Amino acid sequence: MKKIYGLSLALTVAMSAILFLSGCQNTNEGQMRHIVVFKYKPDASPAQIDSVTQAFGELKNSIPGIVAFEHGVNNSPENKNLGFTHVYMLTFEDAAARDAYLPHPEHKKFGALLGELGVLEDAFVVDYSPAESL
Repeated sequence: MKKIYGLSLALTVAMSAILFLSGCQNTNEGQMRHIVVFKYKPDASPAQIDSVTQAFGELKNSIPGIVAFEHGVNNSPENKNLGFTHVYMLTFEDAAARDAYLPHPEHKKFGALLGELGVLEDAFVVDYSPAESL
């Protein structure tokens, strides 16, 4: 009876370890993050900024390979943003999807909207693939 209990306990521990380790694997393997941070001109109106944000978000519905879109406004108390205030993050299935997005006609259309509105002072972009947790 003790052998059966010991074997049962060992199997339970082994299965728990396997399930735990499988849950720790990076489930976003291959995804690409595309972060765009805008510095708007001082005279850019909230309505114009909302128009840009709306148009940026709509790219998720018109360009294949975009998994998610997030945006927000800087609220860091460190005062290190150098005037860059609005953050936009696109998550792509993989680098190939990001590469297809860059010349996509809808992305070009979004760039034209930025030009027409004339509200953007500067921008910077960072792309990365999520690293596995330490």
